[in-house]
Amino acid sequence: MKAPSYCALLFLAGLCLDQAQCSEHKQDPLVEAKARAKILAACPAYEHYARFPHSPPSLGSLKLPYQRPAKQCRTFVSPLVEKVIEDVTERMVDKDLARIFENAFPNTLDTTVKWHVNEAENTYKSHKGAWEGAQSFIITGDIQACWLRDSTNQLAQYQRLAKKDQKINNLILGAVATQAEYVIAAPYCNAFQPPPLSKVKLSDNGQGDAVHPAYEPSQVFECKYELDSLAHFLSLGNQYHNHTGSTSFITPRWIHAVNSLLEVLDEQSRSTFDSETGEFVQQTYRFQRNTNTGTETLSLAGNGNPLNYGTGLVRSAFRPSDDATIFGFYIPANAMMAVELKRTAAILNLAGKSKLASELQSRAARIEKGVWEHGVVQHKKWGSVFAYEVDGYGSHLIMDDANLPSLLSLPLLGFLRKEEGTYQSTRKMILSKEGNPYFLSGSRFSGIGGPHVGLENAWPMSVLVQAMTSDNETEVKELLNAVKKVSGLGLVHESVGVERGGGYTRSWFAWANSVFAQTILDVAERMPEVLFGDGAKAYVVE
Repeated sequence: MKAPSYCALLFLAGLCLDQAQCSEHKQDPLVEAKARAKILAACPAYEHYARFPHSPPSLGSLKLPYQRPAKQCRTFVSPLVEKVIEDVTERMVDKDLARIFENAFPNTLDTTVKWHVNEAENTYKSHKGAWEGAQSFIITGDIQACWLRDSTNQLAQYQRLAKKDQKINNLILGAVATQAEYVIAAPYCNAFQPPPLSKVKLSDNGQGDAVHPAYEPSQVFECKYELDSLAHFLSLGNQYHNHTGSTSFITPRWIHAVNSLLEVLDEQSRSTFDSETGEFVQQTYRFQRNTNTGTETLSLAGNGNPLNYGTGLVRSAFRPSDDATIFGFYIPANAMMAVELKRTAAILNLAGKSKLASELQSRAARIEKGVWEHGVVQHKKWGSVFAYEVDGYGSHLIMDDANLPSLLSLPLLGFLRKEEGTYQSTRKMILSKEGNPYFLSGSRFSGIGGPHVGLENAWPMSVLVQAMTSDNETEVKELLNAVKKVSGLGLVHESVGVERGGGYTRSWFAWANSVFAQTILDVAERMPEVLFGDGAKAYVVE
């Protein structure tokens, strides 16, 4: 798909009366940006658009709708993305699955790039370098705020295109830079308001939370401290380097953000009690919300339940579901942080930052050791398994949640190989009703859910992660088919009711659509016959 020409944009935006008059205008990036903004403002809100089916229907038996916005209403355009869609969907045997991929793969670009400026266009200067260069504000979907975790995952399927597509390259570099500014400003927070330069309207979350350290509401949408959010900040740059070989994202502002991250790790590695005197030590991060939902606030005056010292683990007050942890040493986030610290250390060594690299490497080793020493427990039925959360005193929580990182996703995080024995035992446990209280199974759908949406809804995201961590073609086919059957709007929902007649939450949830796209590309590479038929060759984007 070609982007509208400069003249066409001006004409569509009503900035000239006809094509001839438009052609007389000298091309101006500021005028072009104004034209695009005017056109987008006239487009239907995708939050409402996504709730209803649109033509043409797919050629499969489910007749799934086409849910991409009109070309002039898309928030970011990449010809290479359009080529991938065409290459994959033309080969797919199941045309309903193909339609979901067609809708889901570009969903982040089509609908969530609320503001992007590349380095050449950004003329803003500050004495500390803040907000300079490329910047990208990626919203989660139906909430106009940027989650560090969500935006990293939303962009993941485009990382492999960054080497060939300069526009994608700039978009991801902008996202790294924007996340760095957020981490510098409020390293304990998880979701952020639009950058001041964007002129995008601020969102009102209306929570009135009592949080320490204090934050600036014009910068922060929500301040739940989640260890995985910081790991995802590292992951965004690590993925970019992995696919491009570039270290251009390592700027003074990014280094500043990494140092802010390390301060959080230091503060959140401390015990609830002084190791010498035994006295209570108030947590640096505290959170309280006036709510009747226990998972939305922290106990004990916002400190959370007690944690032991000497574990090597890092506390996480909240999970990636934005639910409060019960035991603050959240194992999946610790595993992810260990991996991303190691990856970042390797890149820093290449960039000549050996001192900082050594510091990250030592922290990674300490956290990884803590996961294996304190995160692995003995279960009377399943044997040696990973706990979901621990406190360092021996108490542990056996469960898994659909949100990433999860125990199910440990191989995808790069923490271990999926053949590893403890992981395989854990996988069997958490994919069973006997082993995981949040494995929900009904007549309509089965999968892992979580307390965030209650005990009647499972998340398609968990089923997709199950597919990406499986080497069994039959299992993968069944899992993809299961997700297809509960995606009647041609998009992947946050969660769906497991029983007949059950509804869904969030018709527009870009993260879930991205995970679907990543799953299809993964299966196309590892098990091409599942998607393309007998004898099919692997499809690899790079």
